[in-house]
Amino acid sequence: MAPAMPLRIAVAGKGGAGKSMIAGTMARALARRGHSVLALGTDAMPGLTHSLGAPPSLEPALAEAVEPDGRRWRLKKGIGPVRAVQRYATTAPDGVRLLDCGTPTGRGADPVYASISAFAQVIRRLEDANAFRDWTLVGDLAAGPEPAAVNWAPYADTWLVVVEPTWKSVLTARRIARITRSRAGKSTLLVMNKASESGLRAAEQMLGERVFASIPADGAVIDADRAGVAPIDHSPSSPAVHAIERLVEALERASIDRMVKS
Repeated sequence: MAPAMPLRIAVAGKGGAGKSMIAGTMARALARRGHSVLALGTDAMPGLTHSLGAPPSLEPALAEAVEPDGRRWRLKKGIGPVRAVQRYATTAPDGVRLLDCGTPTGRGADPVYASISAFAQVIRRLEDANAFRDWTLVGDLAAGPEPAAVNWAPYADTWLVVVEPTWKSVLTARRIARITRSRAGKSTLLVMNKASESGLRAAEQMLGERVFASIPADGAVIDADRAGVAPIDHSPSSPAVHAIERLVEALERASIDRMVKS
């Protein structure tokens, strides 16, 4: 199936809301619909890796892409976004490519800082890389509003703010949405996770707006996490996976609508 057009998505929200599960399952579903997908793990926790079913990274690989520049790091000569993905991204099922900022190891903080610096430089140059012009980008951001405030997803034209039906999650979602909606040309959509019918209605009242999509509370997601298996592999017919597949279809339609209106 040939995709209509590439998407540029960042997934944000409070910790524990399920953003990594949604981002990873979306990336796999998009790949199955014909997209060439680059998943971007902006969270040092390996939630996106697990949700994709990708092999775990034992070292912050991008640390090899930079060299010291005074008190900072700079990309080595010849390393740009394309070369960084070719050399340091891993391959997940369905052909999804995963580039992450690096997970802490026992070798101290320097490799992680170097990897995060390299990652930041790479994602800020993705839009200028012709090789990725037809790729779909899915970013999983670290928890809370700060990643949105400092724009850890400059490539994104659509922000999915994941919220679960609790006041803390709702308040975090509101803060993130205010930040992302202050930027011209960006679309911000709220996605309810772990939703029951009554919880969805209550959360929408707390939010003061309708959500774009809802994903039901699903024990299969918990079982997949306990088993260390991607939800889309563990229970491909589960209600949550089906809801995320419908979310992907809705995002494709919304993207086409924006293109037509422009």
